[in-house]
Amino acid sequence: MPNKSRRAGTRRLRKDRVLQARIPSHLDEELRERAEQLGLSVSTVVRNVLLHTFDLVEGVVADSAEIARVIQKRQTRPLPAPRAASEEVLGWQEAILNQNGVCQQCNAILPRGSRAAIGLPAASPPALLCPACLAAVTDDNADDQD
Repeated sequence: MPNKSRRAGTRRLRKDRVLQARIPSHLDEELRERAEQLGLSVSTVVRNVLLHTFDLVEGVVADSAEIARVIQKRQTRPLPAPRAASEEVLGWQEAILNQNGVCQQCNAILPRGSRAAIGLPAASPPALLCPACLAAVTDDNADDQD
């Protein structure tokens, strides 16, 4: 009996587990190509995909639950007529999302880490600079740091 407990203790010390799964050949090819592009092993790519997928799903579920709570609170008030996003926006700035989001126009889910555009509201216009004035401002700031 002591032999069994020693084996169980040894298993607990291992950090990683091996997972075997049958996958279609096209997925195998895609995984191998992606791993080669990234300079990683197929095992590392699969591990990262699984880890990020769980995080993404948890984030979407949490955000969806929050959206549902907000909608339930607003159901007592009439909803305003939807306006096209382009009518309300002075300009767009591309960004990498740090939180999950939802597209204002088509309701597509925008997961954390994906690219999206942030609209600058036209209702309260921000200060704008032409490229030449922006260059002058950034050049002045570079001189101050020297």
